[in-house]
Amino acid sequence: MLDIHAQRYLTPGNHGSYENDMATKKHLVDLMFKRFDADGNGRVDSSELSQVIKQEGLSRTVSECTLFDLFKYNDVNDDEHLTKEEFYTGFEVYQLSLPEDQKLSITTVTVGQSAVLTCGIMGDERPPIIWRRNGHALNMLELEDINDFGDDGSLYITKVTTTHMGNYSCHADGYEQLVQTHSLQVNVPPVIRVYPESQAREPGVTASLRCYAEGIPDPQLSWLKNGMDITTKLSKQLTLQANGSEVHISNVHFEDTGAYTCIARNEAGVDEDISSLFVEDSARKTLANILWREEGLGIGNMFYVFYEDGIKVIQPVACEIQRHIKPSEKLLGLQEEVCPLVDGETEQKCLWTSAVNVKDKFIYATQPLLNRLLIVDIQSQKAVQTVTTDRVPVKLLYDKSHDQVWLLSWGDLEKNFPTLQVISQASGSMSHHSIHTHPVGHRFDRVEDFFIPLVGLTINHVRFGIILHKNEQALHKIDLETTTYVKNISLQQYDCIPQSLAYTHLGGYYFVNCRPDSTGALRPQLIIDGVTDNVIGPNGDVSGTPYVSPDGHYVVSVDDRDGLMRLQRVSIRGEIGKPFDIHTNLHLSDLAFMPSFTEANQYNVFGSSGRQTDALFVELSSGNVKMIKSLKQPTPSAQWAWNRQNRVMAGSGLFGQYLMTPSQSSLFILDGRLDKLNCEITEVPFGNTVVWVGEA
Repeated sequence: MLDIHAQRYLTPGNHGSYENDMATKKHLVDLMFKRFDADGNGRVDSSELSQVIKQEGLSRTVSECTLFDLFKYNDVNDDEHLTKEEFYTGFEVYQLSLPEDQKLSITTVTVGQSAVLTCGIMGDERPPIIWRRNGHALNMLELEDINDFGDDGSLYITKVTTTHMGNYSCHADGYEQLVQTHSLQVNVPPVIRVYPESQAREPGVTASLRCYAEGIPDPQLSWLKNGMDITTKLSKQLTLQANGSEVHISNVHFEDTGAYTCIARNEAGVDEDISSLFVEDSARKTLANILWREEGLGIGNMFYVFYEDGIKVIQPVACEIQRHIKPSEKLLGLQEEVCPLVDGETEQKCLWTSAVNVKDKFIYATQPLLNRLLIVDIQSQKAVQTVTTDRVPVKLLYDKSHDQVWLLSWGDLEKNFPTLQVISQASGSMSHHSIHTHPVGHRFDRVEDFFIPLVGLTINHVRFGIILHKNEQALHKIDLETTTYVKNISLQQYDCIPQSLAYTHLGGYYFVNCRPDSTGALRPQLIIDGVTDNVIGPNGDVSGTPYVSPDGHYVVSVDDRDGLMRLQRVSIRGEIGKPFDIHTNLHLSDLAFMPSFTEANQYNVFGSSGRQTDALFVELSSGNVKMIKSLKQPTPSAQWAWNRQNRVMAGSGLFGQYLMTPSQSSLFILDGRLDKLNCEITEVPFGNTVVWVGEA
């Protein structure tokens, strides 16, 4: 009977579609009931069935079943009439319901635990439940962490991480119009850091103790001094600043000596750390005093600037050059020079394109014309080793999760033979060497760029990286531990050749900047779901290079052509907010994030211009903007062909107050707390490779 009505009412080629589509099947049964119910009273009796049998010639069927079997098996109350509900039962069309107050269900789970999402759609009989995340069905994906759909249609997520937060939906197969949405919030216990861990101060000066904590929800901070609540001791001399994240003591006295404990609390847990203050006369050289001076102004808390005349180590507070490693200086215990004379050159100069800090033990830096990396030992502030690479090494990233340095080489200056190499156990003291990654698609020569998400306080492990191929509309996912190719994520539907990307662990989203089209028109960014590896779709009309704050809460996109910066906030439920626009005439080259000095759990951003002499300061919580002027002209793009950032902006870590940005021949140190220029260091040409060393 369904076949007869399918042939009558469905288009050719779709006659059998009702077998796999419950909505189509229900539509056919509705049409059948309407036709059978000749008098339109909402019930079908035996005479009406007899009329249909006669009209359709069904009495001649060879089947053992007849329409009268509907009365035999589905007339529930034996009243010799069939209602539409009884008709549905006979043809296995299900009656489902979802209470209004259950259309949205909110589930909160702590990171590391398992989560069970139970679909609230009810019915005596219910088709299989289909679960979706960001519009993509999960049931057939065979995900490692979402891989068990129970008999009751529940969704099981094992070892929940912050990437799992967001919206999930469930519906019965064939009943897409009846949907329940589950909002999964993932709470994270606080992780706390204090700075400094220990300090010594003379009586009468000012002391500051800072505390930074991350967690979901945002942790609340409190302080103890020697185990006692500090709020009872607050005064004009002793104050709490930046929403309680900083203890500020003016005109310190001997009695201010003590252990100051910062405590962070949220719904998921508690964490604490101690910052010790010693107040003592300058003549008393205690161990604490010596340690503080050495740690605060010794090997740590320095900018390393790689430039034409070697490497400068700069202490930013007083703008002091602590060390100058010259091109002719020999590696420790070896005869190799830091920057040997290149064939055809008459002057011994250095050329650097990229550098990374490896656990505050070593700095790895590329020397593209020498086909090698230079390793600088931070403790001794000396170059200690070189690592031979493929030709023209240009880009480094440090994979902290696996203690690996990843390296992109071009093969030649025209980028004809690119390769990826990896240096394992990068923080070890052994002699290092590089190995090649497994080629994607059995070819190396397509590699144009690569991306590794950053780790932070609450996210300390990253498993996958992304490789970009030249002129290819796809992202290539790679396992960082095994350095092997995993899968492709096609962007062909959106005609997107990826140019750069950023990642937030809040919901596990990648923001992909697409190359402009053939006319030069900008394409919108794409958002990728890192859990399912599916393209969610365009990020509205947001275009340009994306940057994500260290806590994952802010996405800052820069359109350097039109001078437009767009800010988006990612909520603790993985919801991406609408953009807030900041118009500027600066053509931004690079951004650096810095924790706010006035608000807890907030960030500010500083931007360098690739064409002008000013820098940009933006308070992300309010959108307030300030310009820092007269920083001289950057290195022209034509003279910096190694990447698109011809003027970098380098920050100074979690508690750092200073940033560094180079001009063509000088270095400018900015005071991030006061949003102004701190100093200029001249005669540092092409110092566009900068690394910060230190926890501050």
